[in-house]
Amino acid sequence: MSADVLSLGGSRDPDACPLGLCDGSGFVVDEATNTASDCRCRASRIARKRAASLEGRIPKRYRGASFDRPPVLGMPEPVVSAVRAYVRNLNARLQEGRGMWLVGDVGTGKTTLAMIVSGAALEAGHSVAIYSLPRLLNLIRDEVGTDNSLLDLLDRLSCVDLLHIDDLGAQHTTPWRLEQLYSIIDARYQSGRPIVATTNLMPDELAGQMGRRTLTTTVSEGGAGESSEERRVVSDDASEVVGRRIVSRLIEMCGDPLPLYGEDKRRELPVMARPA
Repeated sequence: MSADVLSLGGSRDPDACPLGLCDGSGFVVDEATNTASDCRCRASRIARKRAASLEGRIPKRYRGASFDRPPVLGMPEPVVSAVRAYVRNLNARLQEGRGMWLVGDVGTGKTTLAMIVSGAALEAGHSVAIYSLPRLLNLIRDEVGTDNSLLDLLDRLSCVDLLHIDDLGAQHTTPWRLEQLYSIIDARYQSGRPIVATTNLMPDELAGQMGRRTLTTTVSEGGAGESSEERRVVSDDASEVVGRRIVSRLIEMCGDPLPLYGEDKRRELPVMARPA
């Protein structure tokens, strides 16, 4: 299938060797010597099995996304061309550890383009984990205190071929969860594994947003024991440093973010076709 007309959710056999070298076992058999050696697809095959419990499917809303359909049609051509080039050279980009990130207003199609990249990686037989940042942070939180499951989760997120994170900076977080996010991104940075990400914030804004957290303070009122909650956003110096480290690594791994600004395309499309 041509990358230019890629439509997500194809019927490619996930067990087949993407290189056409082995029978799907991950080993190449030399019948002349009756020996077997690792196929070049074996590393990716192992990564896919380890990532099986991660969210690695294209959401239903984006399964028909392609370069030749709305909302991609009408997006800024330089950005679309950059994503096309990435998809055309996908295997090389993943091997280089080169990712991409898109920044812009709500409803400009950032997630659609990112899903096209993730879909192309799945079509090519790579392991992919796809999460919004709020969902990813909640997943990390839920694994706390369950034996070694948190370490196992962080390890799998670090080793998957492509990690797709949507809505970076979408919410305030705790210093602890921010440290876990940093550990994932840093592990991928150190091992040369790429990330595809979307955000509404430019790099400096994103770094600052990650350093903010919401505090809830219980304020007692009256003599009847009634109370109310006060919520306030505060900056945390240590978290701001972690936020800058995350953004610094993203810039080195992904280059400058691709900008998508303009009108909310959700208003221009039928309800079921609207982008994120």
